Amino acid sequence: MEGNELLMTQELIANMLGVRREGVTEAAGKLQTDGLIQYSRGHIKVPNDPKAPLGAVNLFWIPSWAGAEIEVDRETGKVRVLRLVVGADAGRAINAAACRGQIEGAALQAYGQSLFEQVCYDGAEPANATPLRYRVPLASDLPEHFESFTAEEGHGPGPFGAKGIGESGMLGVASALANAIEDAIGVRITEMPFTPERVLAALDAQSSEL
Repeated sequence: MEGNELLMTQELIANMLGVRREGVTEAAGKLQTDGLIQYSRGHIKVPNDPKAPLGAVNLFWIPSWAGAEIEVDRETGKVRVLRLVVGADAGRAINAAACRGQIEGAALQAYGQSLFEQVCYDGAEPANATPLRYRVPLASDLPEHFESFTAEEGHGPGPFGAKGIGESGMLGVASALANAIEDAIGVRITEMPFTPERVLAALDAQSSEL
């Protein structure tokens, strides 16, 4: 980021938060540091609004998108994901790599929840609640082609229209996979994870209705 752009960003943040901006030189001149490192922290708290649900104001929306191309083995019920594409709107991607990391990391979390992850019980006790027995995706389970994109519509309340994007890639993955399964074999599965057992059960139920 160029110096003028950085200065503009600092001004915008200061104005948005309602705080007085002070240059580093001026602030440092007021301190007797004696060789010590000075640092500070800050936060913003948006006032509650009694008209909003739970009193919390919604500052922005995060549109996100997901699409999947899959294969389903009708004999075994196994779902094989050939391609997964995810994206989200960051408003303005000030840190493009961080935005991409949030989208992709969250998408793969949702991928695991959609196809593999579940806690099984033996009576009242969890039967697989250990790192060795709890099923998460392996490298060999990941989509053959995995793509992401970051939209920048500029509608956020932050500098240059930026807004939060944390874990937004998670939102549409399960729906995309469920839609792809239905498109492939004509059955709708509404319970995650979409295991081979549930796929076969849905196919059996479809056959019995014919």
